[in-house]
Amino acid sequence: MKLLKSFEVVCLSIISLCIATGCGDSGGSDQPDLGTVTGVVTMDGQPLANVTVTFSPENGRPSIARTDEAGNYELGYLAETKGAVIGKHTVSIITPQENPTPPGQVYKDPIPAKYNDQTTLSADVKEGANTFDFQLESK
Repeated sequence: MKLLKSFEVVCLSIISLCIATGCGDSGGSDQPDLGTVTGVVTMDGQPLANVTVTFSPENGRPSIARTDEAGNYELGYLAETKGAVIGKHTVSIITPQENPTPPGQVYKDPIPAKYNDQTTLSADVKEGANTFDFQLESK
């Protein structure tokens, strides 16, 4: 029994050490270089609140943000990491669907398709701070 308790203590110590130091990490990061990205989204001159802004790079993980009540956004790359991969991105802006679409009906985003499903928006993220404001038009 005493041997089992010692084994448990050793295992817990190893797990704690791995969590604290990033077990398996060789000291380098596989995260690409990022630039911070902020901006404002408006439609017909009015702030667009609670829409999702997605920057999709040519290669790599997309970055996502949700606008606040004033249409402001700041992209997140990972849960605790802000920014977007440096380089060219396709940008889409969608209204999240709050409720399921009834059977037989198709959800229609109030934001025109040229800004989401068939986006014409793009951005070139540089090192450092980037600001991209998007002025959308409903027609």
